[in-house]
Amino acid sequence: MPKMVFVLRDGTRKEVDAPLGLSVLEIAHRHDVDIEGACEGSLACSTCHVVVDPDWFGKLAAPTEDEEDMLDLAFDLQETSRLGCQLIMTDKLDGLVVKLPAGSRNAGG
Repeated sequence: MPKMVFVLRDGTRKEVDAPLGLSVLEIAHRHDVDIEGACEGSLACSTCHVVVDPDWFGKLAAPTEDEEDMLDLAFDLQETSRLGCQLIMTDKLDGLVVKLPAGSRNAGG
């Protein structure tokens, strides 16, 4: 089974099983990682904002315009920011590393 790594707010790394076809948000919730996801993946908030490790960012599909609009509202936005609900686990993302931002802002959710 693919794995992924969450870098928690305190800097610790948590490696978890990452079933194919699940979103980073769903994977986080399965493993008690503190990502809110207030809109439950409907692209109506930015509370599942994660910062993708730069080594992985180029391997992701480009964000949709809707995702970019929501990211504009995210707290602590960074160059490799994405919404966890839009990142779907595939074989090529085995080992994906994402960092939780310093906080979140519930924009619209």
